[in-house]
Amino acid sequence: MKKGAFEELPVRMAVKGLRQNNERAVMSAVAFGGGVSAAELARTTGLGAQTVARIVNGLEARSLVYRGEARRGQRGQPAVPIYIDPVGAYSIGCDIGWRSLTMLIRDMGGQVLHEYRIDYPYPNAKFILSEVTRVVEVMIGLVPEQLRSRVIGIGVAMPTDIGRNIGRLGAPLELAQYWRDFDLVGELTRSTRLRVRLLNDGNAACWGELAAQPPPRPSNMVYFLIGTFVGAGLIAQGKLWEGPTGNSANLGSMLVTDSNGEQNFVHMIASIHALEQRIAAAGREVPVGNPLDWDWAALEPLASAWIDDAARAIAKAIANTAAVMEFDDAVVDGIMPRAITERLVNRVRDYTERLPVMTSDRARISIGHRGARAGAMGAALKPMFERFYSRDPADMHD
Repeated sequence: MKKGAFEELPVRMAVKGLRQNNERAVMSAVAFGGGVSAAELARTTGLGAQTVARIVNGLEARSLVYRGEARRGQRGQPAVPIYIDPVGAYSIGCDIGWRSLTMLIRDMGGQVLHEYRIDYPYPNAKFILSEVTRVVEVMIGLVPEQLRSRVIGIGVAMPTDIGRNIGRLGAPLELAQYWRDFDLVGELTRSTRLRVRLLNDGNAACWGELAAQPPPRPSNMVYFLIGTFVGAGLIAQGKLWEGPTGNSANLGSMLVTDSNGEQNFVHMIASIHALEQRIAAAGREVPVGNPLDWDWAALEPLASAWIDDAARAIAKAIANTAAVMEFDDAVVDGIMPRAITERLVNRVRDYTERLPVMTSDRARISIGHRGARAGAMGAALKPMFERFYSRDPADMHD
């Protein structure tokens, strides 16, 4: 039987990082087991009982796991459940969007301690640096003082090459040039004194969605987030496919045929920006601020027409992606109200059923779990996953 993402726990490996590999195997098994005993850990990981006991003792000493109350009423020695310690580590997620900044801090158990959002007409690099630095300080202050050294870093999600397309939002030319020359990671590292992990915003949102999927999580999945532009990501064989530069799976830039039979980018058909252009072209006032707060009923019939065209474009992008990657699951989410996203997803299903298939079956189309929070959640989760759970040799260097 196939195992979902995060759940592949192969047996012991004769490699240089054996100790760390085994430790992370145990951490993963604890995280997914929801209160597993040492004996269950040994069976799941393939490690010996003494090795598991030694690893658990070490993890407990570092406050990464804790032991619960012994389970009685069964034959033999009472089993002691082992859990991830929520206060073992904290991470901050920062999603720098085209129209908004979203930040949150979460503990190792997944609880969000604080969340922050601010809207703007376009991202100004100087403002972003100042605001992120300020909010990071506030968020660290919410962690008990004796635990603040456990804030392991910041995951930053943002569009790739943000200076290249910022002009589409009416930003001044000098702001675009400033972004091209701006070292955000370096500046944030200096201003916050924390490790900064940069991710493409679509990849971060995809990772956040994967973590929200109930086990067994899909090992192969395509993901679309309808925002100001279209964020996207791919999960291939249980791993986030970031590509050599971290910017792969840019499915919003895929060319599809629009409702007029013209070639156009998915970004220019299925995004909130595309809807705004429709509204402006109709001579109506374009709403501002968070799309969750828009009066969507007042946008009819333009909103329905946009949903239909967006769904057609996304369905074609899903079908085209299936030509180069095997996957069974396609997740579509959006920064709109849930009811609007549900309408969009239902239309994607309709258009997917109309498209011909050749060598593969149609993907299952489902609605996402995170909505507008996906990017920040994924950005916060990725550094923690790489630090404590990942078995990829590239991540085992601490």
